[in-house]
Amino acid sequence: MLELKGVTKVFKTGMFGKEETVAVSNVSFAVEPGEVVSLIGESGSGKTTVGRMILRLAEPTTGAISFDGTDLATLSRRQLRRYYGHVQGVFQDPFSSYNPVYKVDRVLGMVRSSYLPGLSTSEWKAKLSDSLEAVSLEPRDVLGKYPHQLSGGQLQRLMIARALLLDIKFLVADEIISMLDASTRIDVLNLLGDLKARGVGILFITHDLSLGNYISDKTLILRRGRIAEYGPTPKVFGNPSHAYTQALLASVPQLHRKWTTTADPNAAPVTSAPVGAVVGEDGLFEVDKGHFVAVDEGELA
Repeated sequence: MLELKGVTKVFKTGMFGKEETVAVSNVSFAVEPGEVVSLIGESGSGKTTVGRMILRLAEPTTGAISFDGTDLATLSRRQLRRYYGHVQGVFQDPFSSYNPVYKVDRVLGMVRSSYLPGLSTSEWKAKLSDSLEAVSLEPRDVLGKYPHQLSGGQLQRLMIARALLLDIKFLVADEIISMLDASTRIDVLNLLGDLKARGVGILFITHDLSLGNYISDKTLILRRGRIAEYGPTPKVFGNPSHAYTQALLASVPQLHRKWTTTADPNAAPVTSAPVGAVVGEDGLFEVDKGHFVAVDEGELA
């Protein structure tokens, strides 16, 4: 359904844009219908940049992103509008999605005016009520309110409800539960499970290893903009083969063991390809069926 091939994003930085920062480097993966792929990495690893490129909020420097076989770079404005009818994103900071001058109803109402103009008032109210209840919100508690009158968790769930109003096929979920309390997190995770059962593909972006392990079919570990490890979640977590993945898992606190020192993922040893392994253009080699690991950057020369 959605596929990235050799995607790289380079930002111009410094005075007059004379310097370059590589945020994402040669990333390739695919998300199929009804599949959840967790994109896991520390802050600054390029996770959100990948999500923004999928949503056409940023353009890849090189490489291609396609949806249902169509390259996103070729979409006209009208085609892009249809694309957004099937592909939506929910980001970590919900406050930036709302104009403080308007009530939150406006964000929801824009969906009706742009994509569902044929719905009658009664049909719209019923659809709106169903989407809000799906994210554990009572319409009377949130509708008619300004953003500052609602909590971050309520605003976040409103953005998820907005996506549910559309017949989405793909959802970019970027740290969508980071602002939710524990009692609400499981509801949202179960909601993502319901979307998966309906055939929606989901890119679940997170820095939380436990959440990625809980919800995803496949896991992609991103390090400094490059894929460190990628494959079925049970294999990535059950047999972590890249030194960076091993260091990340070693950093997770365990209830049965007293904390002493913190593993430094950046101090992880070099990961080398075994003799005879075929290393692809993306710097990955297969250690098990569908389970890929990156060669250290220094060995790609």
